[in-house]
Amino acid sequence: MQMHMALFSKIFISLLFCICHFFVVILHAKLKTMKKLQVIIMALMALVGASCQKAEEGKAPITKPQITIEGGRLTPEGLWALGRIGSVKSDIETGWLAYTVSYYSVEENRSTSWIRICNPFEEPMTCFDEFVGYEPAWFGASGWLAYLRGGKLYLRRDKEEVEVEGAEDIEGFLLSPMRDKIILIKQVKTVPSTADKYPDLPMASGRIVEDLMYKHWDEWTETAPQPFVCDLEITYYGEGERIKTAKIGESTNILEGTAYECPMKPFGGVEQLAWNPNNEEIAYTCRKKTGLDYAVSTNSDIYLYDLRTRRHKNLTEVNKGYDTNPSYSPDGKWIAWQSMERDGYESDENRLMVMNLETGEKRYLVSGFGQSVMEFAWYNDTSLLYTDVWQGTIDLYYATLDGNLERMTEGQYDLGLGDVSDRYAYLLGHSMRQANEIYRMDVEEWRNDPTRDFGPRGIDWEQPHTALEVEIPQLTHENDNIYNQIERSTVVPRWQKTTDGKDMLTWIIYPPHFDPNKKYPTILYCEGGPQSPVSQFWSFRWNFMMMSAGDYIIVAPNRRGLPGFGKAWNEEISGDYGGQCMKDYFSAIDEFCNEPYVDKEHLGCVGASFGGFSVYWIAGHHDGRFKAFIAHDGIFNLEMQYLETEEKWFANWDMGGAYWEKDNQIAQRTFENSPHRFVDKWDTPILCIHGEKDYRILANQAMSAFDAAKMRGVPAELLIFPDENHWVLKPQNGILWQREFRGWLDKWLK
Repeated sequence: MQMHMALFSKIFISLLFCICHFFVVILHAKLKTMKKLQVIIMALMALVGASCQKAEEGKAPITKPQITIEGGRLTPEGLWALGRIGSVKSDIETGWLAYTVSYYSVEENRSTSWIRICNPFEEPMTCFDEFVGYEPAWFGASGWLAYLRGGKLYLRRDKEEVEVEGAEDIEGFLLSPMRDKIILIKQVKTVPSTADKYPDLPMASGRIVEDLMYKHWDEWTETAPQPFVCDLEITYYGEGERIKTAKIGESTNILEGTAYECPMKPFGGVEQLAWNPNNEEIAYTCRKKTGLDYAVSTNSDIYLYDLRTRRHKNLTEVNKGYDTNPSYSPDGKWIAWQSMERDGYESDENRLMVMNLETGEKRYLVSGFGQSVMEFAWYNDTSLLYTDVWQGTIDLYYATLDGNLERMTEGQYDLGLGDVSDRYAYLLGHSMRQANEIYRMDVEEWRNDPTRDFGPRGIDWEQPHTALEVEIPQLTHENDNIYNQIERSTVVPRWQKTTDGKDMLTWIIYPPHFDPNKKYPTILYCEGGPQSPVSQFWSFRWNFMMMSAGDYIIVAPNRRGLPGFGKAWNEEISGDYGGQCMKDYFSAIDEFCNEPYVDKEHLGCVGASFGGFSVYWIAGHHDGRFKAFIAHDGIFNLEMQYLETEEKWFANWDMGGAYWEKDNQIAQRTFENSPHRFVDKWDTPILCIHGEKDYRILANQAMSAFDAAKMRGVPAELLIFPDENHWVLKPQNGILWQREFRGWLDKWLK
């Protein structure tokens, strides 16, 4: 299911690492356009941050691995030696930059997140402080930085560290503009335990379930993250700026007595809350539903909480889809947020809404283009920056309150909006050839460029994407030590015709030292989501450089049901899993097989999540095209999936309804196309991979597919991870995954 990108509490740091997109990517398993490249990207990073904090206690931190790569091609060990740059924060007072980078040890099977503080205007950029931590935020006074480590809150300046007393078990925080208050995100128990009901059975392991959403993503939902508004009491030495003590004072849980989530699980972080500039009001995101109501609805709202009266005001009651990520303009006169229209549709167009807080006027700045805003930030009182995917890449855009839009960048890469400070936008840039690095864009220089073509609404959305590069200085070179040892793959866009005469963008990834006079086994890559884009994402698992390093060509189509090609293209997959999207896959591989360097007798097909479903489905319909399949966390039996998955809104929307609705033609078409119904046509070796902590698509889907293949006499292998969810996050599991993945392809395609 949906993986995507936007990474922030329990899942924030690990997501930006993976996709990123967004996702995962991504991101990309179950990424929504909101939860897809944007939130996954952000959210997966906090998962690593949270796991890092526990791993660090009593152990030496993991430092940057030093590795020698033999043969000039990327290896699994080289992939896991790459530093993973995460959040970026710029201090408007000093101009300094703080960012996170995580390193992994395969031998110790753990990681460490580091914070670096740098002067970004030095050439090259140099860092003058480095320490273990995550989720940095500038404290706003003479270079003080706030951050988390081990679930505790710290302040630091000039290598002097002060622990904030009373701030423990923290998953995220948000400082007030006056720095005298702070929002702390903590888990609150919402479901009584078995021991609560039967105190004489303290060792009983059974869980008593009375309503839906009893599991979510990779955990049992027994707690909810909730925001505590706290006084932040600081004393200084004398009249100087050196902090003597810092502690948490009076605290108020603004959702006291409820089981509501804020931020919302599984990917939400502190981006779902905001302080207004006068320090008297908080905007927050919340879906005020529980149980069955929660399981079938995506209807979240933006609320304003008045610190003086403690009253809540719903700004978005009329809208029935997702409303998320509020942000006040610098002058406090406006508030902006992302908004989806339809309840139950998590991949709806993610519009950018603004509201005048004085008049109550609301309007959409970005809406109706078939695109979805992934991230946004105010640039000044009257304009915003945002990122969006269009025709296979994620670029930076500029919007004004009077309705003008303009694309600021255009190139063969994906950009994430790290931070906006003064006149600069700090961006996280990656591609299929490179993991995240930090870039800086001078927004004022761009705004004053006389060659800009900034007309009404600014963008010609009908024009094909080109690879016009925009000069954006690269500040970090985190992984040059790895890249300098290898030959990187070549990535080429290819437009292909589909069976219904449409143009489809497909990325072709050629192996290192590609020789057009040779023949190469070729792999069709099936994307997850199902509605997460095949953009220029970098994944630490589904890594195209890693795949192609084995002398494989990769064909990665933006088939029907992916964003960035208009609303109709994106929505055609809903209720039609076995329809045009599958024809698009066949169009992509069949057309590319006309190239003389493609070994048509040795084709493979791989994918995860919806991509895993695609592999299982194609295995029963491929008419002998492929010689090997690999499906990770895929849906094999749609009827089982309809009831097993936790987010029922997704199943209802994408499958069209329940399988027992015999008069529902859309639902019946969906379930008639379940891969398990076509096992009688399976005849090709298949590797089934799954994580047992994946509560979105349960592991019995892979077990059933494996059993079916073996009973059919089809060569098959099952790789099960008892401690992994919809992704593979532990270093040694990641290495194992890569070895089995490559080994299976080599066995049947070479």
